[in-house]
Amino acid sequence: MDRRESLKTLFVGSLAGGLAVTGCEQKTTPELEVPVDSSVEGYGRTPKEQARDEQLFSTTFFTSHEMETLATLCDLILPPGDGFVSATAAGVPEFMEFIVKDIPTHQIPIRGGVMWIDSYSNNRFGLEFKKLEVEQQRLVCDDIAYPDITEPSLQAGIAFFSLVRDLTLTGFYTSKPGIEELGYKGNTPNVWDGVPDEVLKAHGMSYDDELMPRYVDQSKRTDVASWDDAGNLLT
Repeated sequence: MDRRESLKTLFVGSLAGGLAVTGCEQKTTPELEVPVDSSVEGYGRTPKEQARDEQLFSTTFFTSHEMETLATLCDLILPPGDGFVSATAAGVPEFMEFIVKDIPTHQIPIRGGVMWIDSYSNNRFGLEFKKLEVEQQRLVCDDIAYPDITEPSLQAGIAFFSLVRDLTLTGFYTSKPGIEELGYKGNTPNVWDGVPDEVLKAHGMSYDDELMPRYVDQSKRTDVASWDDAGNLLT
């Protein structure tokens, strides 16, 4: 299993318990591609939710430097290749911008984390993180990518990287290209053609050949049934 498949498995396996955006104070789950124009047909938001979305979209939290640093980290975590798009191509940094406004408790950990990783990179290589060579950036990430590392001086960086990694996976695999990569098709209608024969036989039952076409006729699946006063099916 390659690295990207491992991360995909990590994300899918964590859905039941939730990732970084779970357990937030808000009861609604923000979408990555919520239209800014709330008048768009099918927007599906209450007036209160629309007003809140517009307020969040109208403000900016991260500085350009912070966004560039987060984008660099995102693409190190989920780079492009073999037909896959990068995290930034899927809009993950913009997702993070929305999340920290939607869940303000993430603001200090991420802003402080950017400061930490710049300071660490400066001490180790003499440059802030986003200006390092890719191999140097990977070395920095290797130092803080494993939660079981016990070095006290790295704990702030480990917590920061874990949060960014969780948000990267959440943002990517809830985006259109991420959903396509997972192969998730959502809720799709099926065609019910009755109880399987083997089940009927196991219970010693069978369908009435005369009534079967009336009860199970997929060409009439959208028709509303009508009944007579005695409870007999008419159509």
